[in-house]
Amino acid sequence: MENRKATTERPARSGNPIVPGRYADPEARIVGGEYWIYPTVSAPYEEQTFFDAFRSKDLVQWTKVPRILTADDVGWAHKAMWAPSPIERNGKIWYFFAANDIQSDDEVGGIGVAVADRPEGPFRDALGAPLIDRFHHGAQPIDPHAFVDDDGKAYLYYGGWGHCNVALLNDEMNGFIPFADGETFKEVTPEGFVEGPCMIKRAGRYYFMWAEGGWTGPDYAVAYAVADSPLGPFRRVRTILQQHPGVATGAGHHGFLNVPGTDEWYIVYHRRPLGVEDRHHRVLCIDRLVFDEDGLIAPVTITFEGVEARPLE
Repeated sequence: MENRKATTERPARSGNPIVPGRYADPEARIVGGEYWIYPTVSAPYEEQTFFDAFRSKDLVQWTKVPRILTADDVGWAHKAMWAPSPIERNGKIWYFFAANDIQSDDEVGGIGVAVADRPEGPFRDALGAPLIDRFHHGAQPIDPHAFVDDDGKAYLYYGGWGHCNVALLNDEMNGFIPFADGETFKEVTPEGFVEGPCMIKRAGRYYFMWAEGGWTGPDYAVAYAVADSPLGPFRRVRTILQQHPGVATGAGHHGFLNVPGTDEWYIVYHRRPLGVEDRHHRVLCIDRLVFDEDGLIAPVTITFEGVEARPLE
């Protein structure tokens, strides 16, 4: 089991896991001068009916903000609420999430969007219905990831079952604008993609990451590609996050943090403690994300220590 030693002194590092409890699929953002982590509550699907969040001023001390969105707030959701992706735009926080784990177009569910005036919520369902409730290009409508480019265009990446799509969000963040070729949902699946897309932009280049392997097993991992466009093409470079025999298994499905005005990056992810077989026993962790001199992402060293305190200025 992964545990942090109790102490009365202010810890110098975050430790991993960074918070108590079972959580997974974290998205990380900086909003209002604070670090925020928005994860899945890792539980059986019938119990996975609400979202918590965590806030910090320094990456070390985290405060839980419970139940920022629940199934009671989303009339069409009844189970398996997971993989949230909030994004700040137009003075509001837009919160994309998956619900109901639909297996066909005949079921109700898919990807929804909620909205709030503050990062802690309360969030409310923005549409009263799913934003994406169909399988396009074979992609299960799960695992949304919102990305706003430097030109102000907002993209939503999503997908499971080995297929990844991207769509261009409208200014209201509650619908889509067709691409120039008339297509609304464009498939951008790279080699090895399973689920959990994530996009960052650094030095004018687009780094697209995703989860590989099975989320219930030890081989869950993250790989990435680099492109000159948010639409790719995305060609797999290498694995950057994976299990370590002395630390943890099932390291995957991540988010990131970039300290504004710097080239300091962090990866926020979930993993499974050693010796644990319960597929829902996943915990939140944070480690450094480093780029080499060629602009490639170095393989992440997963640790028990976590990261040093990094207050926002």
